[in-house]
Amino acid sequence: MLFNKNDISILTNLIEEAEAVIITAGAGMGVDSGLPDFRGNEGFWKEYPPIAKLGYEFSEMANPSLFDTNPNLAWGFYGHRLKLYRDTVPHEGFKLLLELTKKKKNNYFVFTSNVDGQFQKAGFDNEKIYEVHGSIHHLQCCESCTQSVWDNDIKDIEINMDTLETQTLPQCKNCENLSRPNILMFGDWSFIAKRTDNQARRFHNWTMENKGKKIVIIEIGAGSAVPTIRSFGDRFSRVEENTTLIRVNPREYDVLDNKNIGISAGGLEGIQRVCQ
Repeated sequence: MLFNKNDISILTNLIEEAEAVIITAGAGMGVDSGLPDFRGNEGFWKEYPPIAKLGYEFSEMANPSLFDTNPNLAWGFYGHRLKLYRDTVPHEGFKLLLELTKKKKNNYFVFTSNVDGQFQKAGFDNEKIYEVHGSIHHLQCCESCTQSVWDNDIKDIEINMDTLETQTLPQCKNCENLSRPNILMFGDWSFIAKRTDNQARRFHNWTMENKGKKIVIIEIGAGSAVPTIRSFGDRFSRVEENTTLIRVNPREYDVLDNKNIGISAGGLEGIQRVCQ
Protein backbone atom coordinates (compact mmCIF):
# COMPACT_ATOMS: atom_id res chain seq x y z
CA MET A 1 0.00 0.00 0.00
CA LEU A 2 1.05 3.62 -0.48
CA PHE A 3 1.87 5.30 2.80
CA ASN A 4 0.06 8.46 3.84
CA LYS A 5 0.14 10.48 7.05
CA ASN A 6 -2.91 8.66 8.40
CA ASP A 7 -0.94 5.40 8.36
CA ILE A 8 1.74 6.58 10.79
CA SER A 9 0.54 4.17 13.49
CA ILE A 10 0.94 1.23 11.09
CA LEU A 11 4.48 2.28 10.29
CA THR A 12 5.30 2.84 13.96
CA ASN A 13 4.00 -0.60 14.96
CA LEU A 14 5.98 -2.30 12.19
CA ILE A 15 9.21 -0.71 13.36
CA GLU A 16 8.55 -1.29 17.06
CA GLU A 17 7.58 -4.95 16.62
CA ALA A 18 10.48 -5.81 14.31
CA GLU A 19 13.10 -8.09 15.85
CA ALA A 20 15.61 -7.51 13.06
CA VAL A 21 16.22 -4.98 10.30
CA ILE A 22 17.57 -5.33 6.77
CA ILE A 23 18.59 -2.00 5.23
CA THR A 24 18.73 -2.18 1.44
CA ALA A 25 19.97 0.74 -0.64
CA GLY A 26 20.44 1.72 -4.26
CA ALA A 27 21.93 4.83 -5.85
CA GLY A 28 19.11 7.02 -4.54
CA MET A 29 20.48 6.59 -1.01
CA GLY A 30 23.38 8.95 -1.72
CA VAL A 31 21.51 11.75 -3.50
CA ASP A 32 20.87 13.70 -0.29
CA SER A 33 24.61 13.53 0.43
CA GLY A 34 25.21 15.25 -2.90
CA LEU A 35 26.16 12.13 -4.84
CA PRO A 36 24.90 11.67 -8.42
CA ASP A 37 22.66 8.70 -9.19
CA PHE A 38 23.47 8.75 -12.94
CA ARG A 39 19.75 8.41 -13.74
CA GLY A 40 19.78 7.86 -17.51
CA ASN A 41 22.49 9.01 -19.89
CA GLU A 42 21.36 12.65 -19.66
CA GLY A 43 21.95 12.62 -15.90
CA PHE A 44 25.30 10.92 -16.37
CA TRP A 45 26.45 13.37 -19.05
CA LYS A 46 25.36 16.30 -16.91
CA GLU A 47 27.79 15.14 -14.21
CA TYR A 48 30.59 14.46 -16.73
CA PRO A 49 30.51 16.93 -19.67
CA PRO A 50 33.76 15.53 -21.18
CA ILE A 51 32.06 12.15 -21.49
CA ALA A 52 29.03 13.77 -23.15
CA LYS A 53 31.35 15.17 -25.83
CA LEU A 54 32.77 11.69 -26.42
CA GLY A 55 29.28 10.19 -26.51
CA TYR A 56 30.06 7.36 -24.11
CA GLU A 57 27.12 5.89 -22.20
CA PHE A 58 27.44 4.98 -18.52
CA SER A 59 27.47 1.27 -19.41
CA GLU A 60 30.48 1.90 -21.67
CA MET A 61 32.39 3.85 -19.03
CA ALA A 62 31.62 1.41 -16.22
CA ASN A 63 33.00 -1.43 -18.29
CA PRO A 64 36.20 -3.47 -17.86
CA SER A 65 36.94 -3.19 -21.60
CA LEU A 66 37.68 0.52 -21.16
CA PHE A 67 40.74 -0.37 -19.06
CA ASP A 68 42.07 -2.15 -22.16
CA THR A 69 41.11 0.40 -24.81
CA ASN A 70 41.60 3.66 -22.90
CA PRO A 71 43.10 3.12 -19.43
CA ASN A 72 43.81 6.84 -18.95
CA LEU A 73 40.10 7.64 -19.33
CA ALA A 74 39.02 4.61 -17.29
CA TRP A 75 41.18 5.60 -14.35
CA GLY A 76 40.29 9.27 -14.79
CA PHE A 77 36.62 8.34 -14.39
CA TYR A 78 37.13 6.05 -11.41
CA GLY A 79 39.74 8.34 -9.88
CA HIS A 80 37.25 11.19 -9.93
CA ARG A 81 34.56 9.00 -8.36
CA LEU A 82 37.01 7.81 -5.71
CA LYS A 83 37.77 11.39 -4.63
CA LEU A 84 34.08 12.27 -4.71
CA TYR A 85 33.16 9.38 -2.40
CA ARG A 86 36.07 10.06 -0.06
CA ASP A 87 35.07 13.71 0.27
CA THR A 88 31.35 13.06 0.77
CA VAL A 89 29.79 13.22 4.23
CA PRO A 90 26.88 10.76 4.71
CA HIS A 91 23.58 12.57 5.21
CA GLU A 92 21.52 12.55 8.41
CA GLY A 93 19.49 9.55 7.26
CA PHE A 94 22.45 7.24 7.83
CA LYS A 95 22.62 8.34 11.46
CA LEU A 96 18.88 7.80 11.95
CA LEU A 97 19.12 4.27 10.55
CA LEU A 98 22.15 3.51 12.72
CA GLU A 99 20.24 4.67 15.80
CA LEU A 100 17.35 2.41 14.79
CA THR A 101 19.63 -0.61 14.55
CA LYS A 102 20.95 0.06 18.06
CA LYS A 103 17.36 -0.11 19.35
CA LYS A 104 17.19 -3.57 17.78
CA LYS A 105 20.30 -4.67 19.70
CA ASN A 106 22.38 -4.31 16.53
CA ASN A 107 20.45 -7.14 14.90
CA TYR A 108 20.68 -5.84 11.35
CA PHE A 109 22.35 -6.27 7.98
CA VAL A 110 22.96 -3.83 5.12
CA PHE A 111 22.43 -5.04 1.55
CA THR A 112 23.52 -2.45 -1.03
CA SER A 113 24.44 -2.10 -4.68
CA ASN A 114 26.35 1.11 -3.93
CA VAL A 115 30.13 0.97 -4.27
CA ASP A 116 30.82 4.21 -2.39
CA GLY A 117 31.53 2.91 1.15
CA GLN A 118 29.15 5.44 2.72
CA PHE A 119 27.65 2.94 5.18
CA GLN A 120 31.08 2.16 6.62
CA LYS A 121 31.87 5.88 6.82
CA ALA A 122 28.60 6.46 8.69
CA GLY A 123 29.59 3.93 11.37
CA PHE A 124 27.86 0.72 10.30
CA ASP A 125 29.68 -2.51 11.13
CA ASN A 126 31.77 -3.61 8.14
CA GLU A 127 30.99 -7.25 9.03
CA LYS A 128 27.28 -6.52 8.58
CA ILE A 129 27.42 -5.01 5.09
CA TYR A 130 26.96 -6.88 1.80
CA GLU A 131 28.11 -4.80 -1.18
CA VAL A 132 26.72 -6.87 -4.03
CA HIS A 133 28.51 -4.86 -6.73
CA GLY A 134 31.82 -4.55 -4.89
CA SER A 135 33.56 -1.41 -3.65
CA ILE A 136 35.64 1.38 -5.16
CA HIS A 137 37.73 1.28 -1.96
CA HIS A 138 39.23 -2.07 -3.01
CA LEU A 139 41.32 -3.03 -6.03
CA GLN A 140 42.11 -6.10 -8.14
CA CYS A 141 44.33 -6.96 -11.10
CA CYS A 142 42.91 -6.25 -14.57
CA GLU A 143 44.47 -9.51 -15.72
CA SER A 144 43.22 -11.50 -12.69
CA CYS A 145 46.77 -12.76 -12.14
CA THR A 146 45.63 -13.94 -8.70
CA GLN A 147 42.38 -13.85 -6.75
CA SER A 148 43.76 -11.04 -4.57
CA VAL A 149 41.61 -8.10 -3.57
CA TRP A 150 43.33 -5.33 -1.60
CA ASP A 151 42.56 -1.98 0.00
CA ASN A 152 42.60 1.01 -2.31
CA ASP A 153 45.19 3.23 -0.64
CA ILE A 154 45.84 5.31 -3.78
CA LYS A 155 46.22 8.99 -3.04
CA ASP A 156 44.14 11.49 -4.99
CA ILE A 157 44.64 11.01 -8.71
CA GLU A 158 45.43 14.11 -10.76
CA ILE A 159 42.84 14.40 -13.52
CA ASN A 160 42.53 16.69 -16.53
CA MET A 161 38.89 17.76 -16.14
CA ASP A 162 38.72 18.90 -19.77
CA THR A 163 39.24 15.33 -20.94
CA LEU A 164 38.64 13.37 -17.69
CA GLU A 165 41.93 11.56 -18.33
CA THR A 166 44.80 10.89 -15.96
CA GLN A 167 48.42 9.89 -16.42
CA THR A 168 48.28 7.94 -13.15
CA LEU A 169 47.74 4.24 -13.88
CA PRO A 170 47.77 2.20 -10.62
CA GLN A 171 49.51 -1.15 -10.87
CA CYS A 172 48.62 -4.58 -9.55
CA LYS A 173 50.52 -5.23 -6.33
CA ASN A 174 51.36 -8.75 -7.50
CA CYS A 175 52.30 -8.61 -11.20
CA GLU A 176 52.61 -4.84 -11.83
CA ASN A 177 50.06 -4.91 -14.66
CA LEU A 178 47.21 -2.42 -14.57
CA SER A 179 44.86 -2.63 -11.60
CA ARG A 180 41.16 -1.69 -11.48
CA PRO A 181 38.50 -1.14 -8.82
CA ASN A 182 37.00 -4.32 -7.39
CA ILE A 183 33.59 -3.36 -8.78
CA LEU A 184 31.22 -5.54 -10.78
CA MET A 185 30.92 -3.60 -14.03
CA PHE A 186 28.79 -4.09 -17.13
CA GLY A 187 29.83 -7.11 -19.19
CA ASP A 188 32.32 -8.02 -16.49
CA TRP A 189 33.78 -11.54 -16.63
CA SER A 190 36.98 -10.67 -14.76
CA PHE A 191 35.44 -9.37 -11.52
CA ILE A 192 37.06 -11.13 -8.56
CA ALA A 193 34.21 -11.99 -6.20
CA LYS A 194 36.29 -13.21 -3.27
CA ARG A 195 35.42 -10.29 -1.01
CA THR A 196 31.74 -10.05 -1.94
CA ASP A 197 31.37 -13.84 -1.63
CA ASN A 198 32.54 -13.59 1.98
CA GLN A 199 30.00 -10.82 2.58
CA ALA A 200 27.27 -12.92 0.95
CA ARG A 201 28.14 -15.84 3.22
CA ARG A 202 27.84 -13.69 6.34
CA PHE A 203 24.52 -12.31 5.13
CA HIS A 204 23.17 -15.80 4.43
CA ASN A 205 24.22 -16.96 7.90
CA TRP A 206 22.51 -13.93 9.43
CA THR A 207 19.24 -14.63 7.61
CA MET A 208 19.34 -18.25 8.82
CA GLU A 209 19.88 -17.11 12.40
CA ASN A 210 16.86 -14.80 12.13
CA LYS A 211 14.55 -17.13 10.24
CA GLY A 212 11.01 -16.93 11.59
CA LYS A 213 11.59 -13.61 13.37
CA LYS A 214 9.73 -10.43 12.52
CA ILE A 215 11.96 -8.62 10.04
CA VAL A 216 11.46 -5.24 8.43
CA ILE A 217 13.27 -4.36 5.21
CA ILE A 218 13.87 -0.64 4.77
CA GLU A 219 14.69 -0.07 1.10
CA ILE A 220 15.96 3.34 0.00
CA GLY A 221 16.45 4.64 -3.52
CA ALA A 222 16.44 1.35 -5.43
CA GLY A 223 15.12 1.73 -8.97
CA SER A 224 14.12 -0.75 -11.64
CA ALA A 225 16.82 0.13 -14.21
CA VAL A 226 19.32 -2.13 -12.40
CA PRO A 227 16.86 -4.05 -10.18
CA THR A 228 19.31 -5.96 -7.96
CA ILE A 229 18.17 -4.36 -4.70
CA ARG A 230 14.52 -3.96 -5.65
CA SER A 231 14.17 -7.60 -6.71
CA PHE A 232 15.73 -8.81 -3.46
CA GLY A 233 13.19 -6.90 -1.36
CA ASP A 234 10.25 -8.19 -3.40
CA ARG A 235 11.47 -11.77 -3.27
CA PHE A 236 12.53 -11.88 0.39
CA SER A 237 9.32 -10.28 1.68
CA ARG A 238 7.25 -12.69 -0.40
CA VAL A 239 9.07 -15.81 0.74
CA GLU A 240 9.42 -14.87 4.41
CA GLU A 241 5.94 -14.57 5.93
CA ASN A 242 7.05 -12.44 8.89
CA THR A 243 8.96 -9.94 6.75
CA THR A 244 7.57 -6.56 5.68
CA LEU A 245 9.13 -4.32 3.04
CA ILE A 246 9.11 -0.53 3.40
CA ARG A 247 10.07 0.92 0.01
CA VAL A 248 11.28 4.55 -0.07
CA ASN A 249 11.46 6.00 -3.57
CA PRO A 250 10.34 9.35 -5.04
CA ARG A 251 9.06 7.77 -8.27
CA GLU A 252 9.08 3.97 -8.20
CA TYR A 253 7.50 3.44 -4.79
CA ASP A 254 5.03 0.72 -5.86
CA VAL A 255 5.03 -2.58 -3.94
CA LEU A 256 3.80 -5.99 -5.07
CA ASP A 257 2.15 -7.13 -1.84
CA ASN A 258 -0.50 -5.35 0.26
CA LYS A 259 1.40 -6.16 3.45
CA ASN A 260 4.29 -3.99 2.21
CA ILE A 261 4.44 -0.18 2.25
CA GLY A 262 5.56 2.25 -0.44
CA ILE A 263 6.64 5.75 0.57
CA SER A 264 6.83 8.41 -2.13
CA ALA A 265 9.87 10.38 -0.96
CA GLY A 266 13.57 10.91 -1.42
CA GLY A 267 16.01 9.01 0.75
CA LEU A 268 16.45 11.37 3.68
CA GLU A 269 12.79 12.39 3.86
CA GLY A 270 11.64 8.78 3.70
CA ILE A 271 14.07 7.68 6.39
CA GLN A 272 12.87 10.51 8.62
CA ARG A 273 9.30 9.28 8.24
CA VAL A 274 10.29 5.72 9.05
CA CYS A 275 12.57 6.48 12.00
CA GLN A 276 10.90 9.47 13.59
